[in-house]
Amino acid sequence: MTDSALDPEDRKIVTLARSARARNGVPEGAAVRDETGRTYVAGTVALPSLRLSALQTAVAMAVASGAKSLEAAAVVSEADAVPAEDLGAVRDLGGDGTPVLLAGPDGAVRVVVTAG
Repeated sequence: MTDSALDPEDRKIVTLARSARARNGVPEGAAVRDETGRTYVAGTVALPSLRLSALQTAVAMAVASGAKSLEAAAVVSEADAVPAEDLGAVRDLGGDGTPVLLAGPDGAVRVVVTAG
Protein backbone atom coordinates (compact mmCIF):
# COMPACT_ATOMS: atom_id res chain seq x y z
CA MET A 1 0.00 0.00 0.00
CA THR A 2 1.34 3.44 -0.82
CA ASP A 3 1.16 6.34 1.61
CA SER A 4 -0.83 8.35 -0.93
CA ALA A 5 -3.58 5.71 -0.86
CA LEU A 6 -4.16 6.27 2.86
CA ASP A 7 -6.94 8.44 4.18
CA PRO A 8 -5.36 11.56 5.76
CA GLU A 9 -6.69 10.60 9.20
CA ASP A 10 -5.16 7.12 8.87
CA ARG A 11 -1.87 8.63 7.74
CA LYS A 12 -1.98 10.80 10.87
CA ILE A 13 -2.26 7.85 13.26
CA VAL A 14 0.58 6.03 11.47
CA THR A 15 2.75 9.14 11.85
CA LEU A 16 1.83 9.45 15.53
CA ALA A 17 2.62 5.77 16.14
CA ARG A 18 5.95 6.09 14.38
CA SER A 19 6.83 9.17 16.42
CA ALA A 20 5.98 7.42 19.70
CA ARG A 21 8.22 4.50 18.79
CA ALA A 22 11.14 6.75 17.89
CA ARG A 23 10.71 9.22 20.75
CA ASN A 24 10.53 6.54 23.43
CA GLY A 25 13.04 4.12 21.92
CA VAL A 26 10.60 1.22 22.23
CA PRO A 27 10.01 -1.75 19.92
CA GLU A 28 6.53 -0.59 18.91
CA GLY A 29 4.50 2.58 18.70
CA ALA A 30 0.74 2.66 18.28
CA ALA A 31 -2.12 5.09 17.90
CA VAL A 32 -5.88 4.67 17.90
CA ARG A 33 -8.65 7.04 16.84
CA ASP A 34 -11.93 6.98 18.74
CA GLU A 35 -15.48 7.65 17.57
CA THR A 36 -15.08 11.40 18.15
CA GLY A 37 -11.80 11.66 16.23
CA ARG A 38 -9.59 11.90 19.32
CA THR A 39 -6.30 10.03 19.12
CA TYR A 40 -4.40 8.11 21.78
CA VAL A 41 -0.72 7.35 21.28
CA ALA A 42 1.44 4.87 23.18
CA GLY A 43 4.60 2.82 23.13
CA THR A 44 5.42 -0.62 24.42
CA VAL A 45 5.21 -0.99 28.23
CA ALA A 46 7.88 -3.35 29.57
CA LEU A 47 7.99 -3.25 33.36
CA PRO A 48 8.89 -6.21 35.56
CA SER A 49 5.28 -6.48 36.72
CA LEU A 50 3.44 -5.19 33.63
CA ARG A 51 3.91 -5.95 29.94
CA LEU A 52 1.66 -4.44 27.30
CA SER A 53 2.13 -4.01 23.60
CA ALA A 54 1.92 -0.50 22.25
CA LEU A 55 -1.49 -1.21 20.72
CA GLN A 56 -2.88 -2.66 23.96
CA THR A 57 -1.61 0.44 25.79
CA ALA A 58 -3.20 2.83 23.28
CA VAL A 59 -6.55 1.00 23.56
CA ALA A 60 -6.31 1.10 27.36
CA MET A 61 -5.62 4.85 27.22
CA ALA A 62 -8.68 5.35 25.02
CA VAL A 63 -10.88 3.36 27.40
CA ALA A 64 -9.50 5.19 30.44
CA SER A 65 -10.30 8.49 28.72
CA GLY A 66 -13.93 7.54 28.07
CA ALA A 67 -13.85 6.37 24.45
CA LYS A 68 -16.88 4.29 23.53
CA SER A 69 -15.59 2.93 20.21
CA LEU A 70 -12.65 3.01 17.80
CA GLU A 71 -12.59 4.09 14.17
CA ALA A 72 -9.07 2.83 13.39
CA ALA A 73 -5.76 1.72 14.87
CA ALA A 74 -2.16 1.77 13.70
CA VAL A 75 0.96 0.05 14.94
CA VAL A 76 4.55 0.64 13.84
CA SER A 77 6.71 -2.40 14.39
CA GLU A 78 9.33 -4.69 12.89
CA ALA A 79 6.77 -7.52 13.18
CA ASP A 80 5.27 -9.11 10.08
CA ALA A 81 1.78 -9.42 11.57
CA VAL A 82 -0.42 -7.92 14.27
CA PRO A 83 -0.61 -10.36 17.21
CA ALA A 84 -4.00 -11.87 18.04
CA GLU A 85 -3.93 -10.25 21.51
CA ASP A 86 -3.60 -6.80 19.93
CA LEU A 87 -6.41 -7.46 17.48
CA GLY A 88 -8.52 -8.65 20.41
CA ALA A 89 -7.99 -5.39 22.30
CA VAL A 90 -9.01 -3.35 19.23
CA ARG A 91 -12.01 -5.64 18.61
CA ASP A 92 -13.17 -5.30 22.24
CA LEU A 93 -13.57 -1.55 21.85
CA GLY A 94 -14.03 -1.05 18.12
CA GLY A 95 -15.71 -4.20 16.87
CA ASP A 96 -14.77 -6.80 14.27
CA GLY A 97 -14.53 -4.39 11.34
CA THR A 98 -12.13 -1.88 12.88
CA PRO A 99 -9.16 -1.44 10.52
CA VAL A 100 -5.68 -2.01 11.97
CA LEU A 101 -2.79 -0.64 9.93
CA LEU A 102 0.61 -2.30 10.36
CA ALA A 103 3.54 -0.16 9.30
CA GLY A 104 7.26 -0.75 9.35
CA PRO A 105 9.72 1.51 11.19
CA ASP A 106 9.93 3.67 8.06
CA GLY A 107 6.20 4.43 8.37
CA ALA A 108 5.25 2.53 5.20
CA VAL A 109 2.00 0.63 5.73
CA ARG A 110 2.62 -3.03 4.93
CA VAL A 111 -0.82 -4.43 5.61
CA VAL A 112 -4.30 -3.40 6.74
CA VAL A 113 -6.33 -6.02 8.58
CA THR A 114 -9.58 -5.88 10.50
CA ALA A 115 -9.78 -6.55 14.21
CA GLY A 116 -12.20 -9.44 13.66
